[in-house]
Amino acid sequence: MTSGLLAVIDMQRVFAEPDSPWAAPRYAEAAAGVRRLLPAHGDRTVFTRFVAPARPEGAWRAYYDRWSFALRPPDARLWELTDDFGDLAPRVLDAPTFGKWGPSLAALAEPEGRLVLAGVSTDCCVLSTALAAADAGIEVLVAADACAGADDDSHAKALHIMDLYRPLVRVTTVAQLLAEAQ
Repeated sequence: MTSGLLAVIDMQRVFAEPDSPWAAPRYAEAAAGVRRLLPAHGDRTVFTRFVAPARPEGAWRAYYDRWSFALRPPDARLWELTDDFGDLAPRVLDAPTFGKWGPSLAALAEPEGRLVLAGVSTDCCVLSTALAAADAGIEVLVAADACAGADDDSHAKALHIMDLYRPLVRVTTVAQLLAEAQ
């Protein structure tokens, strides 16, 4: 088992289904990377879900004016983890924010530990989570090939931006993470 917590960010139907306005075109490839990471982390894994707030406040009002299809309750089908992860999620944290770093995720991470990130969307929720965790003093490793962005260019740009935060944030691969766990 590898040290640290694996946070699998938002592997949900809304990002997987091709007809969704929020589909990540390389979702299936990211999912394959996530599946490879799961055995190495075991019960040190948490899945997150982006869910809409009951009533958007502040700038979120304009956001949901643009994406009104997403104003659904947390138990709506679009917010479900995809079938390949529903039974594999030892625990799930919901948040109505892009970044998933907060008291709930922080409580699961080791105080002087590391946080391994995988999931979608690299250029939104993964990026937001990585930077907030790094600010909190957590070592963050982003499994580039277990993430997917809104498109290839956005994915690559987000990885580049996160890698600028070395040594707080390190972009790596599933193979490198698994080799470190040996």
